[in-house]
Amino acid sequence: MSGIEARGAPRAVGRYPHARRVGNLLFLSGIGPRNPTDDSVPGNVLDAGGRLVSYDIVAQCHSVFANVRAVLEASGARWEDLVDVTVYLTDMARDFPAYNAVWAEYFPDPALAPCRTTLGIHALPTPIAIELKCIAQLRD
Repeated sequence: MSGIEARGAPRAVGRYPHARRVGNLLFLSGIGPRNPTDDSVPGNVLDAGGRLVSYDIVAQCHSVFANVRAVLEASGARWEDLVDVTVYLTDMARDFPAYNAVWAEYFPDPALAPCRTTLGIHALPTPIAIELKCIAQLRD
C-alpha cells in the first residue's frame, strides 16, 4: 500500500503522496490548480512584489479538474470512478456560482456525478482559491 505520485500533476506542497489505494478505493490528497510544469496558478494576477491582486476562479476550476484527472489516470482510475469530492473555496460567496457552473460542465448529469461537499475556508497553503479532496472506486 504505497503512495502514488502522478507526473502529470503538480508536486505536493508537503510530505504526502498524490493518492493511496486501499482495496478498491483510491484516496486523493488535496489537489489544487497549480500548473504541473511551473507551479504557476492559472488566472492569478500578482503585483510587482509577488502578492496576489486578483484571480480567476473559472480558470482555477478547470485547472484543478485537470490535475485531479491526471492523478486519477496515474492511479489507474477514470473521471467516472469518482464517488465523493470535498471542495474547499476561499471565498464561498464570490466563487460558488462560477465554480458550480464549471462543475456542471464536468458532471452534466447529477445522477452520475459524485457526491459533493463544498466548504468555505479562510486560506489554503499556496495562493489558490480552490482545492479538491477526492475518493474514487477502482474497477477491477
